[in-house]
Amino acid sequence: MVNIFQSLLLVIAGATQKDLARQVKYLKVENQILRSRLPKRIVCTPKERVRLIKFARNLGGKVLRQLTTIVAPETLLGWIRAEKKPKPQKRKRGRPNTPEQIRQLILLMARENQWGYTRIMGELKKLGIKPPSRNTVKSILKAAGYEPGPRRGEGTWDDFLKQHAASLWQCDFFSKRILTLKGIREVFVLAFIHVETRRVILSQSTFQPNEAWVVAQAAAFVEQARTQKLRVATVQRDRDTKFTKAVDQVLRSKRVKPKVNEFRSPNTNAFVERFVQSIQQECLDRFVIFGEKHMDHVCREYLEHYHSERPHQGIGIGNELLVRKHNLKPAEAILLNEIQCSERLGGLLKSYQRKAA
Repeated sequence: MVNIFQSLLLVIAGATQKDLARQVKYLKVENQILRSRLPKRIVCTPKERVRLIKFARNLGGKVLRQLTTIVAPETLLGWIRAEKKPKPQKRKRGRPNTPEQIRQLILLMARENQWGYTRIMGELKKLGIKPPSRNTVKSILKAAGYEPGPRRGEGTWDDFLKQHAASLWQCDFFSKRILTLKGIREVFVLAFIHVETRRVILSQSTFQPNEAWVVAQAAAFVEQARTQKLRVATVQRDRDTKFTKAVDQVLRSKRVKPKVNEFRSPNTNAFVERFVQSIQQECLDRFVIFGEKHMDHVCREYLEHYHSERPHQGIGIGNELLVRKHNLKPAEAILLNEIQCSERLGGLLKSYQRKAA
């Protein structure tokens, strides 16, 4: 193929003007024959258009009108004129982007409330901010994973916990088989936990958790919680048959709302069940208990350790003590002789603190 072009160039270079005219005429005839075999309209690619413009721009309009066959002469001349004009800068289409500060404010309102996009637009307008369009606000909410419409009804279980944690308690029974003078018997304890602070109140143990006993413990719990300045508005319980209507009535009489878990929903009572798991694994499972008084003593010792000596890893607690008796200044390093170990229940429960100055 290269040799053919070289031969053609040699012929053209050595030709006279008359020879060139004859060769051009021949090439035009040949081009017309080839063109007649092709479709009436040929669409040029951008790359082909650039090549045509490159070789046609210096020929002049008169010559191009005689030579051009692949496209209309006026089309080729239009391409040449367009190429000489300065290209205009591309304009961004559509509306300008929403300022980042307004976008963050929209997400803040959606995160802290149950508002839909219409209410959020109203709040922006109230603040003197011209709100974006409805579709823009909806798009911002959807992109961040929020529903653009308002949340109606009771909401999710997480919503309930967040709204009521400061005054919500959960309660449940736990038991242990202990040794008595009458043999091995099962003893019961009723535990109440404050969801926000994880503070726990335990009842005295009993072999007979009948209705009268549960009613008395529920009433005593409310008084004890309020004495400790812990709010009590709702007590959540499972469907254990030991929680009778009389128990709910005594709670209502003290301005406390009982909330019964749904069927087959074990995770809804997770806070108190996690405490029961802790006291059993860390303490009760490692002891042989002799009688009710021994059981109450072990539970009291563990509860003191749980509140003031044991750091808690729960969400919102941050690996801190529930009840801190002394505020300590942080130190980068402490000598070992400045640390003392405290023990409870024969060394089963240990904690470390600085020695008093």
